[in-house]
Amino acid sequence: MTFSLLLNLVVFAALLVTLYWFKKRGNSLSMTVLLALVLGLLSGVVLQNLYSDNQSAVSPTIDWINLVGNGYVRLLQMIVMPLVFVSILSAITKLHNAGSLGKISFSILGVLLFTTAIAALVGIGFSILFNLNADGLIAGAREAAAQERVLGRVDQVANLTIPSMLLSFIPRNPFAELTGANPTSIISTVIFAAFLGIATLRLRKDNADIAERISQGTESLNKLVMSLVRIIINLTPYGILALMTRMAATSSLTDILNLLNFIIASYLAIAVMFIVHGVLLGLSGINPLSYYKKVLPTLLFAFTSRSSAATIPLNIETQTNRLGNSGTIANFSATFGATIGQNGCAGIYPAMLAFMVAPSVGIDPLAPQFILSLVAIVTISSFGIAGVGGGATFAAIVVLSTMGLPLTLVGLLISIEPLIDMGRTALNVNGAMTAGTLSSKWLKQTDWQVFTNNKAE
Repeated sequence: MTFSLLLNLVVFAALLVTLYWFKKRGNSLSMTVLLALVLGLLSGVVLQNLYSDNQSAVSPTIDWINLVGNGYVRLLQMIVMPLVFVSILSAITKLHNAGSLGKISFSILGVLLFTTAIAALVGIGFSILFNLNADGLIAGAREAAAQERVLGRVDQVANLTIPSMLLSFIPRNPFAELTGANPTSIISTVIFAAFLGIATLRLRKDNADIAERISQGTESLNKLVMSLVRIIINLTPYGILALMTRMAATSSLTDILNLLNFIIASYLAIAVMFIVHGVLLGLSGINPLSYYKKVLPTLLFAFTSRSSAATIPLNIETQTNRLGNSGTIANFSATFGATIGQNGCAGIYPAMLAFMVAPSVGIDPLAPQFILSLVAIVTISSFGIAGVGGGATFAAIVVLSTMGLPLTLVGLLISIEPLIDMGRTALNVNGAMTAGTLSSKWLKQTDWQVFTNNKAE
């Protein structure tokens, strides 16, 4: 171990200790997470400047920092499937009848798809405002390699139909789905847990004693899993420090400056969608400021981790323990929102790319027919994107290929993908929490005492 590597690790360890004592002195989780984000950004910038002449020299340091950042993400991924399965099963067994599930699912999916359509329009609007187009984009070595990977995936999604996407949600082997074996494993686990819950409700009519024992056992297991979730959530500041340090240390300033116009347009579109979510909450009688104070730690983790799936445990915990949403709605909205109706990855991004590339094949992107078709395809594709793995790249491939547009732009923007993906993921997660909060309010299942009295940590 070289002296420079040892020194870097000592400094990083000192930052971890700083966060520990900051939280120990009574500061809230939100403030600790925010401090971690700032410290991570600063330390990453320092590392990039120190190794600007030899970027490969910083790799050993990043490898050790990844032990903390990726380790935290893996801990969250470890509990995603147990949490989704147990909490949904527990929530359904508490219902009086299975008919409530239809209302909950319809409400959540309705909000997710509606906001995705708005996100597509917002993306188009900022593309017009910034006069974005595909001219002048140059493919370097990274972009060319990424473009080959993108084109290699076209055959994987070109033959998919909406029915085949929906069929992929139904689990053939629930035990394999619990291992996360498929891209749609989360939704498949939800479906399996829902059927078990419905079976418990039916069993209650025939043998109430057995059904009650099942419910009590499920609830006990649910409390155990939630206790584990809270342990891991307390590690959030340290994970964010490491993830932010890696992002800032490995991002290319040259790539960012070359595509600054697209980055600014993307983040302004993302910001507008956060405002749209706030307006929808306000129109439903929910204080947007109180809402955002409570969800801030979850959004910060989504921002730094770039993983909607890994954020599911924090998403559910935030909805139930801070926003007062019912457990059933929180679980359904968090899991659906991680794979369906993603406002950022499946809404804004593919709409902007389609608008930019349309002129290259002689299509007027301002034509009302093109805009309406684009919004409709983006909305439908956002529902099926989990069937092909999820993510902005797959969403863009599906939308562009469906509209008969070239896919080269997807690869050409790979250099700034991580930077924009941070904001998109935070928006995806907020869309899921907004859908859950609105649905809980509309279906009169919100615990307002929790929302009003439980201050954001």
